[in-house]
Amino acid sequence: MKKMAKVNLNILMFIISMLCFISPAQAQETGTVTIIKDPKIDVLIARRLKLEREAIGTSRITAEGYRVQLFSGSNRAQTYDEQARFKALYPSLNTYISYSQPNYKIRAGDFRTRLEAEKFMSQARRAYSSLFILPERINLSR
Repeated sequence: MKKMAKVNLNILMFIISMLCFISPAQAQETGTVTIIKDPKIDVLIARRLKLEREAIGTSRITAEGYRVQLFSGSNRAQTYDEQARFKALYPSLNTYISYSQPNYKIRAGDFRTRLEAEKFMSQARRAYSSLFILPERINLSR
């Protein structure tokens, strides 16, 4: 019985080693890809690019920056009251309300650097106790 198990083990090892040598030999061949498309697609792409260039004059340009979160709560009415209170204190800063169930969040400012956000935070600490700086896509002013 031991002899039979040893023979089976040797056969199994031989098969495994052969599979290891055979598999690299079956590589894929390189080829070429031919793309066939309707010329109207190029016209549509050009038209879309033109419309996007024209829209840049009216739309906002965004970049990576920072905002300060000044409120988080589940009451919608309280959120809008806090936004109005903030706008009364800082009318020059934009505010953004987002909803992530179950909380509403108010974030303020479009700060390009963390240092600008920290300067604002030091001013706003008098009115708001818990402020957080968060990296976010901001709207750039013209």
